Amino acid sequence: MLRASLFLALTTLGAVAVHAAETDPYTRQIEQWRADRVARLTAPDGWLSLIGLEWLHEGANRVGRAADNDIVLKAGPAHLGTVTLAADGSLHIAFDEGAGATIDGQRTSAAALVDDMHAGAAGPTLVRFGSASFYVIDREGRKALRVKDPEAPTRAHFAGIDYFPIDPSWRVEADWVPFAPAHKLEIGSVIGTIDAVDVPGKAVFQRDGHTFELMPYQEEPGGELFFVMADRTSGRETYGAARFFYAALPKGGLSQPGKLELDFNKAYNPPCAFTPFATCPLAPPENRLDIAVTAGEKKYRGGH
Repeated sequence: MLRASLFLALTTLGAVAVHAAETDPYTRQIEQWRADRVARLTAPDGWLSLIGLEWLHEGANRVGRAADNDIVLKAGPAHLGTVTLAADGSLHIAFDEGAGATIDGQRTSAAALVDDMHAGAAGPTLVRFGSASFYVIDREGRKALRVKDPEAPTRAHFAGIDYFPIDPSWRVEADWVPFAPAHKLEIGSVIGTIDAVDVPGKAVFQRDGHTFELMPYQEEPGGELFFVMADRTSGRETYGAARFFYAALPKGGLSQPGKLELDFNKAYNPPCAFTPFATCPLAPPENRLDIAVTAGEKKYRGGH
């Protein structure tokens, strides 16, 4: 049996080596990008581990697995404790006796909670109980518990990702047209919020004899350009709400006209394609392309 296993492993590695030798550098780059993407998605704390998005009301919120709680969790003790949301937006948790929970890895009976919008580089306060955990997210002043568990059904039954064939023609060079001052773009979300983001410019590219434009924003100052787009495949071959991709900054900076690369082979599904417990942005009207972008990820066949 051991010899058979070793033979199979060596055969597999040999096939991978032959495949790598037969493919061009760009194809290998996209294949590696896909592998890294799946690894992040399926990580123990990745998007597939979500098991809840529980909105808090002002005042005391009893939390636990038992049905008599204000917020009923899918994992953890029957009565975990009480999360109190004050009128000023501050948060505090007090654990029930025997809850066995930790705050950022430390045992304690009570603690303040910092949400994801006010946490800075340290990240939001993490409450862990057994294999599960949660932290607080803030969406336009509304606060919710984002609950994760590596044993989530969505992670256990991940169906893989389907793709369009890798097509180098969908790696396009676009003109960068800066805005001065930055343009305001309203981005809706699946939970009904609208966020006004600063758009430093637009990417203009040609395809099939037509001109198209996309407006990106930066999730962090100085970071890559983030695109939320839809196209003629949306809702049919691809996820209906949007697909995402990133692009490096133009070489001359954002304030000057220049060139940038848009690689639609790296267009990927938002977390909402895999779980109902995410708060993803929707493609704004300005980024709905009147063309079928037959590149990147297809609709998730295991979708909810």
